[in-house]
Amino acid sequence: MSEPSVQNSAGVGARFRYVARLSLFAVAMFGFGYLLVPLYDKFCEVTGIGGRTAAGPVTEYLPTEIDESRLVTVHFDANVNSSLPWAFTPAQKMMSVHPGQMYETSYTATNRSDQTVVAQAVPSVAPGQAALYFNKTECFCFTEQLLAPGETREMPVRFFVHPDLPPDTNLVTLSYIVYKNEDATARQIVALNP
Repeated sequence: MSEPSVQNSAGVGARFRYVARLSLFAVAMFGFGYLLVPLYDKFCEVTGIGGRTAAGPVTEYLPTEIDESRLVTVHFDANVNSSLPWAFTPAQKMMSVHPGQMYETSYTATNRSDQTVVAQAVPSVAPGQAALYFNKTECFCFTEQLLAPGETREMPVRFFVHPDLPPDTNLVTLSYIVYKNEDATARQIVALNP
């Protein structure tokens, strides 16, 4: 009689360890999945894969030489997420630049709604490997942008293309997509209408 009881108790222990291991594996996989997006974003920012550019101004890599023998065409692109009631356009579509020289352009945003709206611009550069060589020292994309109802604002971008840009890259596209920041917009609306 005691023998089946010992086997039954050993079977329950083995099943408990098996379930515990599966549970631990599930928790580890969830944690890995949760961390995957920020890790991928950081990887893309560091390597330039996916056209990601630095999240802040570049100051430590300012070039000292201008390559006047070379011209690179920079194409400026603007996109607005469908939930954002803004018009958003570049001041110019194309610019020819000498690698190493600082340039400035701007984008214009207009809030077409009857409410204050807060938005964030997310930049990307194409081709992807060019993101490593396209540097912004000033950009509206570094901070959230708040526009009052009907307000229009010119937003500057200061940049340079690093002279080490591969010689076979002659066209670089700087593209922005602007998203509505729902939380910040809601806070602004509450602050303006207490």
